[in-house]
Amino acid sequence: MTATDSRRWYALCLLCVAGFMVILDAQIVVLALPSIADGLGFSASGAQWVMSAYLLSFGGLLLLGGRVADLLGRRRVFMTGTLLFGLSSLLCGFAGTAAVLVAARAVQGVSAAVMAPTALSILLNTFEEGPERNKALALWSGSGGFGATAALLIGGPLTDVLGWQWVFFLNAPVALALLVLSPLLLRESRTEARTRSFDPIGALTATGALVACVYAVVEAPRAGWLSPRTTGLLALAVVLALVFLRTESRTAAPLVPLRLLRSRTVSGANLVVFLLGATAFGMSYTLSQYGQGVLGWSPLRFGLANVVMPLGAVAGSYAGQALVTRIGARPVAVGGLTLCALAALLLAGVPVDGGFVRDLLPALLLFGPGVGACAVAGSIAALTGVGERDSGVASGIQTAAFQIGGAFGVAVVTSASVSHTAVGTERLAALTAGHQAAFTACVAIAVAGIGCALVLLRAPRSGIAEALPKAAVTRRRVRS
Repeated sequence: MTATDSRRWYALCLLCVAGFMVILDAQIVVLALPSIADGLGFSASGAQWVMSAYLLSFGGLLLLGGRVADLLGRRRVFMTGTLLFGLSSLLCGFAGTAAVLVAARAVQGVSAAVMAPTALSILLNTFEEGPERNKALALWSGSGGFGATAALLIGGPLTDVLGWQWVFFLNAPVALALLVLSPLLLRESRTEARTRSFDPIGALTATGALVACVYAVVEAPRAGWLSPRTTGLLALAVVLALVFLRTESRTAAPLVPLRLLRSRTVSGANLVVFLLGATAFGMSYTLSQYGQGVLGWSPLRFGLANVVMPLGAVAGSYAGQALVTRIGARPVAVGGLTLCALAALLLAGVPVDGGFVRDLLPALLLFGPGVGACAVAGSIAALTGVGERDSGVASGIQTAAFQIGGAFGVAVVTSASVSHTAVGTERLAALTAGHQAAFTACVAIAVAGIGCALVLLRAPRSGIAEALPKAAVTRRRVRS
């Protein structure tokens, strides 16, 4: 596709719709989760798997999805992922049991892991490097913010009027439109590589280690932290992680080139992004549980009340990018995580009869900009000093770190909430005590991120300016 081909802008619109749908789905489920838990009879700890199953399969298979697309054909793989996303969304909507829904959500995550990096790869191969590509990346990033905001605006009416099933049915007509238009607007492309290795062992061991770790954290309050089940699962996670590292060090085409992680700035930035994802998703999950489970808000009221959060994240991301060019990535990341920690600290004292303006709004005004600013700073730091041949995989690692961190964060806050839910007290008071502990856990995670940013982020000013255009690739992941 040439630079003068106007069809490329229609192709960009199609790709932005795909990105919009992936982010919309991730955010809208947070809003509908209390209704889903009531409808299918999830336990207090089991409901988090509706989110974690998606986040783990999405984050764990993200790099594999991008590599498969590069080797087998980007348009073909994009359409396959879109078809699978639409079918799995229908399966989620028709799910009659908790187990079926969790399984369908895992399949949704797999399809998103195929769609998202493939759409981005098509974009990069459609627009030549320079001002037009940067403009396209900015529009791509903006579609994510719009998706997160739209989820809060339309998720409430859908859940209240039609039922939680429709937050999944909504994806089906969008996926169908994408399938019809893709052959007309997207050209086929692939990487001309001598070797066609996909590293499935690396993908499976990494995802298996993550699932074992998250499951151990979720079940620990009930089984005991030193029980055979918990220690066995944690040991399995360690073994699978070691197998993954050994595989990556020996394969000719690893999913995660270990040379990238030897850089303190790159590995440190991804650790910061991981902890940011844990804080962001943990906060969003707990807020939804508190707002709808304790305060009794409808999904519509809760969604409208929380629109300020994604809007603040968009503002924070643009302000953060401007600040990074002036003062560097480390102070912006530290400042963003500090805002997140302060927001969680404010929420750690929420009362049973909390009010929006008095108890939630101050925290939301801090939380959104904090997430946006830190995500951009982490993206830029993670790409600083990375060569052109590794820029794609480095961006993928950063995106996966945020998604996997989200699954870990939801597991941690669920464990904290279940452990501290007071027994023998009035129901709402007991739930509030558990949510206060969950918000306190978010404070601890954010503080850990601040420490990592202070110690590990040492990006030189000269590398930051070069990384800025690439950072726009990952900026859309800041929505939680």
